[in-house]
Amino acid sequence: MQCVIWLGLGTVLAHVGMGEDLEASEEASLRALENLMTEFFHNCTTNERKREIEELLNNFAQQIGAWRFCIYFLSSTRNDYVMMYSLTVFENLINKMWLGVPSQDKMEIRSCLPKLLLAHHKTLPYFIRNKLCKVIVDIGRQDWPMFYHDFFTNILQLIQSPVTTPLGLIMLKTTSEELACPREDLSIARKEELRKLLLDQVQTVLGLLTGILESIWDKYSVTAATPPPSPTSGESGDLLSSLLRSPSTAKLLNQPIPVLDAESEHVCSLALECLAHLFSWIPLSASITPSLLTTIFHFARFGCHTRARKTLSLNGSSQNSVLGPERGRLGVLAMSCINELMSKNCVPVEFEEYLLRMFQQTFYLLQKITKENNAHTVKSRLEELDESYIEKFTDFLRLFVSVHLRRIESYSQFPVVEFLALLFKYTFHQPTHEGYFSCLDIWALFLDYLTSKIKSRLADKEAVLNRYEDALVLLLTEVLNRIQFRYNQAQLEELDDETLDDDVRADLWGLEDWGLGGLGELQTEWQRYLRQSLEVVAKVMELLPTHAFSTLFPVLQENLDVYLGLQQFIVTSGTGHRLNITAENDCRRLHCSLRDLSSLLQAVGRLAEYFTGDMFAARFRDALTVVERLVKVTLYGSQVKLYNIETAVPSVLKPDLIDVHAQSLAALQAYCHWLAQFYGEVHRQNPEQFVSLVSTSLEAITPLISSKVQEKLLLSACHLLVSLATTVRPVFLIRIPAIQKMFNRITDSSAQRLPEKAQILVCRALSNILLLPWPNLPENEQQWPMRSTNHASLVLALTRNYRALKTSAILPQRKVQQEDAKVVIHQTLSILEDMVESISGEATKSRHICYQSLQESVQVSLALFPTFIHQSDVTDKMLSFFLTLFQGLRVQMGVPFTEQVIQTFLNMFTREQLAESILHDGSTGCRVVEKFLKILQLVVQEPGQVFKPFLPSIISLSMEQVYPIVAEQSSPDVKAELFELLFRILHHNWRHFFKSSVLASVQRGVADDHMDNEPQFRAIMQAFGQSFLQPDIHLFKQNLFFLETLNTKQKLYHKKVFRTTMLFQFVNVLLQVLVHKSHDLLQEEIGIAVYNMASVDLSSTAFYGDAFAGVSG
Repeated sequence: MQCVIWLGLGTVLAHVGMGEDLEASEEASLRALENLMTEFFHNCTTNERKREIEELLNNFAQQIGAWRFCIYFLSSTRNDYVMMYSLTVFENLINKMWLGVPSQDKMEIRSCLPKLLLAHHKTLPYFIRNKLCKVIVDIGRQDWPMFYHDFFTNILQLIQSPVTTPLGLIMLKTTSEELACPREDLSIARKEELRKLLLDQVQTVLGLLTGILESIWDKYSVTAATPPPSPTSGESGDLLSSLLRSPSTAKLLNQPIPVLDAESEHVCSLALECLAHLFSWIPLSASITPSLLTTIFHFARFGCHTRARKTLSLNGSSQNSVLGPERGRLGVLAMSCINELMSKNCVPVEFEEYLLRMFQQTFYLLQKITKENNAHTVKSRLEELDESYIEKFTDFLRLFVSVHLRRIESYSQFPVVEFLALLFKYTFHQPTHEGYFSCLDIWALFLDYLTSKIKSRLADKEAVLNRYEDALVLLLTEVLNRIQFRYNQAQLEELDDETLDDDVRADLWGLEDWGLGGLGELQTEWQRYLRQSLEVVAKVMELLPTHAFSTLFPVLQENLDVYLGLQQFIVTSGTGHRLNITAENDCRRLHCSLRDLSSLLQAVGRLAEYFTGDMFAARFRDALTVVERLVKVTLYGSQVKLYNIETAVPSVLKPDLIDVHAQSLAALQAYCHWLAQFYGEVHRQNPEQFVSLVSTSLEAITPLISSKVQEKLLLSACHLLVSLATTVRPVFLIRIPAIQKMFNRITDSSAQRLPEKAQILVCRALSNILLLPWPNLPENEQQWPMRSTNHASLVLALTRNYRALKTSAILPQRKVQQEDAKVVIHQTLSILEDMVESISGEATKSRHICYQSLQESVQVSLALFPTFIHQSDVTDKMLSFFLTLFQGLRVQMGVPFTEQVIQTFLNMFTREQLAESILHDGSTGCRVVEKFLKILQLVVQEPGQVFKPFLPSIISLSMEQVYPIVAEQSSPDVKAELFELLFRILHHNWRHFFKSSVLASVQRGVADDHMDNEPQFRAIMQAFGQSFLQPDIHLFKQNLFFLETLNTKQKLYHKKVFRTTMLFQFVNVLLQVLVHKSHDLLQEEIGIAVYNMASVDLSSTAFYGDAFAGVSG
């Protein structure tokens, strides 16, 4: 059989070449091709055989006359593979070879393919039919109107004929997709021509589509039975009339939905799909008529009906009829059309009235789907609607609020408050959590709009707030209820509070400052739910602070009373203290109360920012009340030690008690900015109340700074301590016994060490107490000498074991001793690095004292570095420490020691050592090299001449040692840091290669010809050029930006050495990238770079002719 296949196709190729009478061979060729395609897709066919067949088919497709066979294949075969292959041949011919096809052949193809479609469109598989439509549209994309003048006319005729209406609509949609938004292979002029041609047809097309939809609606509406009026229909009509200000339109939209046959539903679906795509690119204009909008809204009502409904059968009995998927889809498609119109921000004045009508009609639909009746609650109704319809409706509401509310709110005909009432009902009856989140986003947009409106119109603030006050208070109350187990236990229990969701991070809400998670922290589903709710609460608080506080605080107080009352139920047992609450119902109620208290504490913490700044005095009493309660509850938790108590349900109640204690500390931490402002107001007179708050807070913290306390609680206490030391900074802090006790504990080598994170935080707090300037005091009262001595003592105690390593480092060590040394190095440098980082942005005096204390440890680190150079985990930690030193204390380190450090690093990082780190030590080794390169970046950026002697060595290391290793390796991070170093070398040391502009002006042109260190400059530029040949798009973007910056700042492209020896290669490489579309995301940036390079000498036509000639493809 294989022999027959080869002979058959050979015959095909022979006849194609000679142009003989093909009738006899066409049938045999078709059979051969069918066998080939069947063999290709058969399970037993080997990859090698598939490659042979593929090559054969590709060769056939390249033949000039192959299309003639494909016409026969399409009309004679029922084999899907053969039809798809034949259409692919046409597609290739039209899109890649059309210019070379003879005019007569083009005319024949333009005639044959539409006839083929018309003859077989009802029997072809849908994917073949759609592919054939696209091929015909591709011809129109090339030839309409000049050579294919009846292309669009034919489509309109197809639509107008009832028999071919579905086919015409498919052609229309394909035309809109391919011609209005064409691919990149068309010239800009042709794209603009096609768009203009289509825009000229828009009015006609929209008229046709309106007619199709209206005629089907009217046809089936006539026979639809009119139901008897329901008891509530009058109320519905009244609300609708008030929304639409038009009883006739209201009556029209209240008509029953007709039952369409399958064919009509299909035609309507296609028409709505066409409209949705047309609306995505046509401008808003009078072509979109009121009758078209009304018709679309008629079909949008299909989505408002639940998926199952009662109907009467012929014998009068009641039975369930499930709405077909096509019918429910009509509502989704209609909403897609509406949303495409809604997404346009640029609205002509003449279209605003239409827009208002759209909003009114959509809000009628909103009122319809949120209406309760005897059969359905609002939630059950929403549950029974198509999920896609709900999503589209939510998208509509988001677009309305974010894009159009500002222009619609001023219309007296539009009842915004009533709309908010409907949105409220829609939000709080959402059947899914995702739907609820999406609605909360809409409320957040509305609250942002309201806040910005008030800020821009302060004179009208009260009037605006009065208009929306009731809605906002209702929203606040309901959102608070939704986060409480007391009101919403069933739904909240469904939320996952264990699995961390990688898609949502805490930093989206900027929560680090109020103790609810650091930057980039992953969240569980429950945390996302809570935080998104609290954002809405916070935005309402900004608008209505008094109402928000008076709503939240009583609820908080109620749950606090339960928590504070637990002490009376604590009894002493043989193993310790036990909570004497054992009844199942009581335990469940306590669990709910504790979960709610934890949530409300987070809410109170989130609102802390609204009591500071300009609002401090006006809201002082409320804030003081909150802080006093928080201080009381944190002290209570620490004294009673509820976190260590035995409970009847330890797996539930113990985590609840720990969480409440941790959240009370986190909430108090959020008020540290308020405490700092309070300190500024009272430090000179009557500070007793402030001193009491701070002292009591420290009493609550101290018992928790222990390795025996659960980590969640320990870290909350540590964060609060850091905030008191860093943000509040009271002068008396160091004299408080609790702080002195903490100093003694942390410096006592015999005391049990805290977990690493907690140890670092406590050391940061103690260091900051001594280093940070006290607020509200002049320099001469800062007691720097005493604080400097204490800080030095603290660091000496913390580094005792580390400094002892210096004497033993030169001795041979056993493996156990080395591992112990590694632990000491890691622990000590983590603390010192954090200490430096925390004061790197502070005053010079603080940094000076810090470096004085660290000086010996820094020298020890440098001495130990060679010993551990082959152990990448230790080297990584040491370089991380030195990088932090260079970033924060470079000036304090002084020139001689900095030179010593750089020289040591340059000596140690030989080519062999770099290769070992990058190639053999994995990610840790790469991190070592990255940090080393970052240190060098800081060195080459230093102004002045101090570190210039190191420049040749740094360039040599970069280009001769690091670059050859990473050039062909993946290691993207190392490459990125290396090229940034090369950029910094050029950017900050331009005179190392080129004389200054002042010298250039004196020496008249000599500077442009002469340059120093030319080989190094060429090597760096060549490395940049090579990076553009690699697939890493991030590196490509970074390096392109570096080159453009050098050109902007230093006129790189204008330098003679670049113009004469490099410009051609750079332009050629970038053009190759554009042609091959390997970095399409950077198309604009590449185009700008090519233009900037070319504009250096646009007159050099020969040069650019060569550049374009060198581009293949």
